[in-house]
Order: sequence, then C-alpha cells, then structure tokens
Amino acid sequence: MTRPLRVAVVGSGPAGIYASDILIKSGQDVAIDLYEKMPAPFGLIRYGVAPDHPRIKGIIKSLHKVLDQPQIKLLGNIEIGTDITVEELHEFYDAIIFATGATGDRDLDIPGIDLEGSRGAAEFVGFYDGNPNFQREWDLTAPHVAVIGVGNVALDVARILAKTADELHVTEIPDNVYEGLGANAADEVHIFGRRGPGNAKFTPLELKELDHSPTIEVIVDPEDIIYDEAAEQARRDSKTQDLVCQTLEQYALREPKNAPHKLFIHFFEAPVEIVGDENGKVTKLKTERQEYDGKGGIRSTGKITEWDIQAVYRAVGYRSDEVKGVPFDHRSAVIPNDGGHVIDAETRDRIPGLYTTGWIKRGPVGLIGNTKSDAKETTDMLLSDYRTGKLPAPAKPERDEVLQLLDDRGIAYTTWKGWYNLDAHERALGEAEGRERKKVVEWDDMVKYTHSERDN
Repeated sequence: MTRPLRVAVVGSGPAGIYASDILIKSGQDVAIDLYEKMPAPFGLIRYGVAPDHPRIKGIIKSLHKVLDQPQIKLLGNIEIGTDITVEELHEFYDAIIFATGATGDRDLDIPGIDLEGSRGAAEFVGFYDGNPNFQREWDLTAPHVAVIGVGNVALDVARILAKTADELHVTEIPDNVYEGLGANAADEVHIFGRRGPGNAKFTPLELKELDHSPTIEVIVDPEDIIYDEAAEQARRDSKTQDLVCQTLEQYALREPKNAPHKLFIHFFEAPVEIVGDENGKVTKLKTERQEYDGKGGIRSTGKITEWDIQAVYRAVGYRSDEVKGVPFDHRSAVIPNDGGHVIDAETRDRIPGLYTTGWIKRGPVGLIGNTKSDAKETTDMLLSDYRTGKLPAPAKPERDEVLQLLDDRGIAYTTWKGWYNLDAHERALGEAEGRERKKVVEWDDMVKYTHSERDN
C-alpha cells in the first residue's frame, strides 16, 4: 500500500497556504503539516494588513477554505530550529517548504537614523496590528511626522497616523492600540519619495482610499507632478501606474478640503539626514531635491530642505529573518534558491528535500497574484523531484509520529480546531462592542483560548 507524499510547510501566511493548496489540487496523494511560529495562522494577512482594510482581510476567507481540507494539519506555536530542528523534520517528511515571509525592517543608511523617534514602519505595523512580538505602547506625541517610502506600507502607516482612534474603533484593533491612537498628536504627516510620481509603488485603490476619511486632507504639490520620457512610457505600459498618476494629479489640482489632518505626499525629495536635539530626539528631517537626469534616472540638485519633524518612520521594505538550519543570504535577506530548491550558499548545489516560496524566496515584492505563481513554480519542482525519485524517504512517515515527538517535549502546539476556538472568542469580544472582531494580543492568551474546553 502506497503512502501519501509527506510535506512540511513552514509558515501559514498566503505563501505557505497557497503552496499547500496547489499540492492538494495537483492530483498527488499528499499529507501536509503546516507549521506556524505564532499561535494563530494567516501570517501577513493577520499581522501585516492595516485594520481598516477589510477588503484585503477578506482574503482570509479563501485561505480558511484551504485549511479546512483534511489533507492539511495546522501546527502552530512551534518555532522551527528551536522546538524541532530542520534535521529532525527530515525524519518525518519527504520535503520541507519554507514560506516564513518577512516582518523586519530594511535598513536606511543616513545620519540620525538611530535617533529617538526614528522607527521602522514594520514595528509600527506590528503595534497597530496587535502582533504579540511587538511592543504594546507607542509614543505618538509628535505633531509632525515623516514617512519615508512610496509603497503601500507607507500609505498604511501615514493613514493610520492621520486617522482618529474613533474612526478605527470599528475595526479589530485591540484596546491598547485604540488607547494609544487616542493620544495621537499628529496633525501633519509627510510622505517622502526620492523619485517622481511615475515611479510611485502605490496601488490605485489604496491611494484613493487615503481621501475617504473626513479627517484627512491629502496634499500634493503641483510642481511635483512632472514626468520625463521614461516615466511617460511607464504610464503607457501600465494601466495601474497610469491610475496612480491620475489620482496624484487630482490631489494636486483640487480645491482644499480643509480637513483637520494634513497628509502631504512629496516627490523628488531624497532623505539625507535626521536631525536631533541635545537629548537625542528627532527634531528635523533634511531632504535633498532631485531632478530628472535626461537618461531615465534622477540626480541631486544640491538644494537641501529642512522639515519640522518630530518622528520618522522608514517604510523602505521588509526584511526576512534567518531560519536556523537553513542557508541564508544576509545581504539580500532571502534563502538562496534556484527558483524553488534551497541551494547551498557557497557551492550552489541543491539541498535535497528543501524548498522555499514567497518573500523569503524572492524578497518582499509583489502582490497576492505573485505569491500564487511563485508557489506554483516551487511546488512544480517539488512534485517533479518526488515523481522522479529524487527525494530522500523519511524514516518516520506516519502522520502521528511527529505529534508524538511534540507531545513528548511538552510543546503546547495549537491546531486548526483551536483556531476556531480563538476565532469565536475574538468575535465574541467584538460583538460585545458592536464590532465584527477584537483581536487578542497576548501570546499566552491566544494559546489559552485555542486550548479552551471546545478543543477537548
């Protein structure tokens, strides 16, 4: 009697769940254990999407259907490399797929970046999304705030800073976030990009949504709405980019809205220094004006502007963390790979049975559609290797054997049934306040509610 292909997928965000779904739909008999470091699943969708974006969080519904399938067993509250090693996983699985995503901030190498009040955008996202790995309190005393970057994370951070706490109370934010945002003093938020509007990485809907709040007035300087030949070509080549430019043009040309919170979007301003006072706290941001160089790029003009700023958030990209026991390229912050197989960083040889997908594979770029195609590329390689006999057979392929190991070690792992318990508890908390959900923040509380009497 043949046994199913045994696969461990590490990471229960979109990348890991899509890879699992593709394996199930491939026609191959497969049994998947989906490992997650957090007590709850869904990764970036639960802990990286702004709470006032229910449309995007609706993706959870489709991910939920995948995890309902009997071929998948969710094992949460488990850290690979600590609770169980990669070497040990090989004893139970034919293949291991790493889909651990990215939650850290990329560095920005300018003077003053380490001053008090200069923070990474991912840290703030972790705060307002109730990620238990991030701090519960946040200093929001700065009246003038800078956000460096022109992607959707920059928009999310700027929008959350410019909205009122009461506007966000209808979402799933926990009490500590609501209380923190209630003390927010920001009345000006400035987004800075070193290139022009034709190079902005916003998506059109997210850019338009900035203006939906009655408390926010989006302001764009008409002098920043200029394009060179390369930028015009980018608009012609991409409907999405053209819509972004159209929206920015509308912001630049309209009459003042006179909302209490001003959100400025500045182009052609490259941050060059963050200035602090004698106590080491941020007081100014210096930027250098840029211009088109006539060759499709930009160059500095030498004109420096000092902005009255008391807090700076860098939204220049996420950064993945290393997984113990797996090769890691520290320069690019990805697992070395050839498109799906994990490879040795020095010899470039494939490591049998190890695969990767998502941001830990290609870096923090692309949207959900990219994640699906990325997972397809990886799983195609895995299935080809299995069907051609290139995968080492595990010594303990029975599905319950790894659970015995976890039980023997006293690991309080969480399950998919346990997620239903936590989900019901969060919905009950929200219902009591007229909301759909209120998120549980504390790690131990999440574990407790997943292990409630309904899971016995």
